[in-house]
Amino acid sequence: MRVLGIETSCDETGVAVYDTALGLLGHRLHSQIDLHAAYGGVVPELASRDHIRRLPLLLRETLEATGLVMSDIDAIAYTSGPGLAGALLVGSSVAEALGVALGVPALPVHHLEGHLLSPLLSATPPGFPFVALLVSGGHTQLMRVAGVGDYTLLGETVDDAAGEAFDKTAKLIGLPYPGGPALAGLALEGTPGRFKLPRPMLHSKDFDFSFSGLKTAVLTAASAPGFVESDRADLAAEFQAAAVDVLVAKSMAALKHTGLKQLVVAGGVGANLALRAGLNAAAAKRRAKVFYPEMELCTDNGAMIAFAGAMRLMAGEQAMPSDGRFAVRPRWSLQEITPPKVGVA
Repeated sequence: MRVLGIETSCDETGVAVYDTALGLLGHRLHSQIDLHAAYGGVVPELASRDHIRRLPLLLRETLEATGLVMSDIDAIAYTSGPGLAGALLVGSSVAEALGVALGVPALPVHHLEGHLLSPLLSATPPGFPFVALLVSGGHTQLMRVAGVGDYTLLGETVDDAAGEAFDKTAKLIGLPYPGGPALAGLALEGTPGRFKLPRPMLHSKDFDFSFSGLKTAVLTAASAPGFVESDRADLAAEFQAAAVDVLVAKSMAALKHTGLKQLVVAGGVGANLALRAGLNAAAAKRRAKVFYPEMELCTDNGAMIAFAGAMRLMAGEQAMPSDGRFAVRPRWSLQEITPPKVGVA
């Protein structure tokens, strides 16, 4: 079965084809970073318009790269939420229209389920069950994953997501958009410890996170008399070290609590090299293993959506050919996801 995946939840347009027998056949991705850089953040209206421009081209390029034609597609998976409403409407309407034209099912996919399952696309995937750390610009959560659609929330951020804190902190110290990667790059030039920043909720004895206080501490340090340009690298390094310390400690605590030995890391912040090094070292001490998506699949992409849809279909979810009706869900909790509806048309 060949599943076409479409991702348009925010500022990346992604298209991919996943074959349940052969694996990922190909994918294409367009990032809108340059488009939004002048505004210092994502402008929803511009994002939607760019998805409209890019999606037909990416669909054609993906099919050409895989040697397929549209009639070779057996099902279409698309991001239905959460995300920007206008952006979601673009991908959803195209997917459902294609479903009607081809007479194939169009499956709405939860964006975070795509991230959650994306490490299973790697050459050495984990097996169920595992603990998952979802860490991105909009989400920071720890989940116990027993199977497709079988997710138990262990803890989550009570305020800012980790990626959001990276971006806001970068802006506070004068770094360009996108802030997270810029801050991580600057941190390589600095030394953690010169500035003393808090590790929020590090000893809270639960699996929740908080990053707003850490961001405020950066603002206080950067606003202090005597703070100069050359101090930025040390402050960036200390911020990154503080965020990584908390993420690592909570992830290891979740492994201990569940008794599991596999940790899956998904979401854009999962590409951060300091976080990967910290998690790998801590997991090795516990004789546990950490799994990541391929670097190119850490950000939003169509491959994870095609794969999530394929996983549901392989698990027995019944899907009728599209009738063209759909609804997007800009706010959609992962807790509302259920296992595949086997035998239900």
